[in-house]
Amino acid sequence: MLFPIRFAGAGRNLINMKVAIDGGVLLRSRIPFRIQPMLATLVAKPFDRGGWDYEEKYDGDRILAYKEGDRVRLLSRNGKDRTERFPKLEQAIRQLRPERLLLDGEVVVFDRKQVSRFQLLQQGQGEAVYVVFDCLYCAQQDFRKESLSRRRAVLERAIPKSPLLRLSRLLSVNGLEAYRIAKRKGFEGLVAKDLSSPYVEGRSKYWLKVKVHQEDEFLICGYTRPAGSRKYFGALLLGAYEGREVRYVGKVGTGFDGETLGALYKKFQPLRRSRSALTGTPREAGLTFMAPRLIAQIAFQEWTADRKLRQPVFLGLRDDKRPQEVAVPRPSR
Repeated sequence: MLFPIRFAGAGRNLINMKVAIDGGVLLRSRIPFRIQPMLATLVAKPFDRGGWDYEEKYDGDRILAYKEGDRVRLLSRNGKDRTERFPKLEQAIRQLRPERLLLDGEVVVFDRKQVSRFQLLQQGQGEAVYVVFDCLYCAQQDFRKESLSRRRAVLERAIPKSPLLRLSRLLSVNGLEAYRIAKRKGFEGLVAKDLSSPYVEGRSKYWLKVKVHQEDEFLICGYTRPAGSRKYFGALLLGAYEGREVRYVGKVGTGFDGETLGALYKKFQPLRRSRSALTGTPREAGLTFMAPRLIAQIAFQEWTADRKLRQPVFLGLRDDKRPQEVAVPRPSR
């Protein structure tokens, strides 16, 4: 949209000029592209390679932060606008010196031991912090094709010390030592990154993640009847895509309080269906089936021999990816 702007010139002559405005952002302040985030590939065990960095893996919401003049937008990995949810982070990013910035990071809440916890973020407990690990655009320069080491240097200059904005934590230059540190401190895992790599949208082997604690996303495909004094439901039936089928991976019956049980049950009702969407549905009475639309974040001890979750715990719901993206995790060897 074009708006006439009048500027006073020499001799009090007025010059009419037109400034292009797009969505409330002056085009001169707009970053000239939008991206999908770069994603790490899961590997089965820790490793050490020269020319790689080993960072803490955070347990929160992935966020791309666009600073365009005085306007800041915080977008989830599937493009949902989170700006109003994190007003303090929006304000902190707006106060950064570069007029235009595109940052990639994770919004997290830390516990008393400085370990990020998804459950705390979901429940709104504690102060949300934006942990930044990449910079794709700064001032008037696109850094996507630059090496990670170059992007990290730009990032360190752009982000000052702040209680709300932090740089991602480098654990060690040695991948095996980084894994030992992550395990000792109770982190979710680590992300290994090739320092020579460009920024590539989507899943990439330039970034590899190694988990210390098992945690992943699964589809809620139904629930069991409540027992005893429990209300609403007993356990959730979980599944994940394997090819075109949704394979049953087990039930989760812990991690809920009374308020959570009621809120989830209300969300479940429009999704009820007569037949199971799962391959391998358990044979038992009192099951209610659902369309596989809701995504649960689940912590668990390990996978059993028959590929079921051992000791799963419900952490919360996610809405930052499509249900079709929830697949049975298969680590790359």
